[in-house]
Amino acid sequence: MNKEDIRTMTLEEALRNKGDDQTDWEALAREKAAGIEPEPDPEEGTIDWSRMQVAMPRPKQPISVRLDADVIDFFKAQGKGYQTRINAVLRSYMLAHAEEGTSS
Repeated sequence: MNKEDIRTMTLEEALRNKGDDQTDWEALAREKAAGIEPEPDPEEGTIDWSRMQVAMPRPKQPISVRLDADVIDFFKAQGKGYQTRINAVLRSYMLAHAEEGTSS
C-alpha cells in the first residue's frame, strides 16, 4: 500500500461521507464526546495480539531484461503499476510450474 492510498479524515468528515452504512454515527459521536469506548462487535471476533508477528517483505531485486515492445505496451496501456503486473504474471507462471514439479 502506498502513502497515496491512505486517507485520513476527522470524525466530522466521516459523518458527512457516511453513505448508506449501518453505523449509528450520531451515537458514536455522543459516546466519544462522553469519553466512552464503543463496545466491541461480537461478530468481529477477537485478535490475540500477543501472537502477532511482523513479516517484512523481501525487497524486489532490480534487473535488466529485454521484452518485446508490444508486451511492454500491453502492460503500460493498463495504467500505473505495469511492472508490478508483469511481476504478478511471472509469479503466477512460476507457481504453476513449481506445482507441476512437485506432483511428479
